[in-house]
Amino acid sequence: MSPRTTPRRRPVRLPATLAGATAGALVAGLVAMPAHAESATDGPHRPIGTVARTVGDARFVPGPCPRTADPIPDLARARCGTLTVPENRSKPKGADKPKGAEGADEHKAPDKPKASDKPRESGAHRGRTITLAVAIMPAESRTPAPDPIVWFAGGPGDDAVSEIPMALAGGLNRDRDVIFMSQRGTYSADPVLTCPNIDEFNARALGLVSNAPATGRLHVEATRACRDRVDGLGADRSTYDDIESSADYEALRRTLGVRKWNVFGISYGTHLALNYMRLHPKGIRSVGIDGVLPPSLAGGAVTWKAAREGFDGLFKACAEQPACNTRYPNLKATFLRLVSELEAEPITTTVTVPTQPEPVKVVLDGSNLVGWLTSATHVAAGVPRSLDELAHGNPQRIAEQLAGGKYSPQAIGRVAHGLVYGVFCRQWTPYESRADIIRGGRRAFPSFPGSMLANAPQLAWLHDDCRAWDVPPAPAWIRDVTRSDIPTLALSGGFDAQTAPSNGAYVARTLSRSHAVTVPYVAHVVFADSPCAQTITTSFFADPAAPDTRCLAGLQPPQFEIAP
Repeated sequence: MSPRTTPRRRPVRLPATLAGATAGALVAGLVAMPAHAESATDGPHRPIGTVARTVGDARFVPGPCPRTADPIPDLARARCGTLTVPENRSKPKGADKPKGAEGADEHKAPDKPKASDKPRESGAHRGRTITLAVAIMPAESRTPAPDPIVWFAGGPGDDAVSEIPMALAGGLNRDRDVIFMSQRGTYSADPVLTCPNIDEFNARALGLVSNAPATGRLHVEATRACRDRVDGLGADRSTYDDIESSADYEALRRTLGVRKWNVFGISYGTHLALNYMRLHPKGIRSVGIDGVLPPSLAGGAVTWKAAREGFDGLFKACAEQPACNTRYPNLKATFLRLVSELEAEPITTTVTVPTQPEPVKVVLDGSNLVGWLTSATHVAAGVPRSLDELAHGNPQRIAEQLAGGKYSPQAIGRVAHGLVYGVFCRQWTPYESRADIIRGGRRAFPSFPGSMLANAPQLAWLHDDCRAWDVPPAPAWIRDVTRSDIPTLALSGGFDAQTAPSNGAYVARTLSRSHAVTVPYVAHVVFADSPCAQTITTSFFADPAAPDTRCLAGLQPPQFEIAP
């Protein structure tokens, strides 16, 4: 989900640091293959990504590896380059709605709004191209399978290249090359549609009452400033969405000369993958999705549902562990009571953050407590103790975690808010009203004060932001359920409070060759934290008909911290 209002997830545990060089070597002396050529690799002595190729209006050129926010040593052995594509593709004739997975024409794109429907579109946008960074991590095997894996990043707005360490730590490149492309607008792309002012405001907003009208006005002011920055770069805001991004990935597949590839998407990347399956199914061998966010449900209501399911999973695990249940009885009731009390009478405190010269202010109200727990399921073992301390008047642990996430250098200037709002404001808010979000919140948390319900976790002031962003809605079919016979693995975490664990079973109903697997006791994006999930994923790509799930039987809940 979006990092706009939620502390970024804790760093992935990796076997090595992220220090090292980021630049790759130029690939010289390359001869382009004919534009129509497509093969599993670029030739018997030419691995994928070593040949320049133009297909239609897209061109891939090998070159140096992209800049990254943090050093990624593994890029030193990557094959890199750039994909250049149109920012705004014209509507093909007869493309009214995508066909199902069976027999769909990969050269057709979905119906798009006419140019006359797009505010502020001008001749300056027509013919404009954008550049997307590509990094291909080679397989560890000396005889890799011919069908690589392409990685769809989370967010929306995260850069796929930055997630290379996560993929490699999980062994995803054991038998296959893994391809990473920076989605349009993200950190390694051109233009870069990050807006550090929003990230900085999100940190300062910890010192404000979450649902106060004045906070909402400041929130939208930050969004307008981001919009002005994006416009100043000449970007067409209405082209940053799943439709264009799906076409970008299909252009990458074809310009790399890959006949079939496998897709692996995490978090928002599952949303994009499910749409990509509908729009461009021909080149897909199999799909893995982890932390499932169905486009047909995406928005505030399902976010409330996700919070409820993830919280309940954690509370149930504590209740079933005698030491935790004895020390922290009725933990769920304690949490619900605290939310209501803090929404009525917030607690204000200050905490020390390493990156800040002075202590920072934190207002702990009901919404901030919910936002904290949405991310704190990643560090589930400490949650009961933190809630107990808060119940006894000590908010410091929770306030420190909230501030540490918002003020972290990793939370500033990394997210492409131009893409965030493109997805939210073209694909979500036109098809979900504020009243829908309130109803979803009330269903999930009947005891929560009404002042909280319109601002779902991670999605505060969503409709107000989208009025300021001002882009036309995507076609209504963008919310259709994905129906496909492409082999699919839908992974969920039992503690996932960001994308509902039940979403995996939901999408599996209309994916005829799917496997829906919930990994217990793990939070959002199980591949990042669970060796069992990594085993299931790699076994699925080896044999999409029979993923190895035997490790699930041996999983144990965390040992919750027990305070004196």
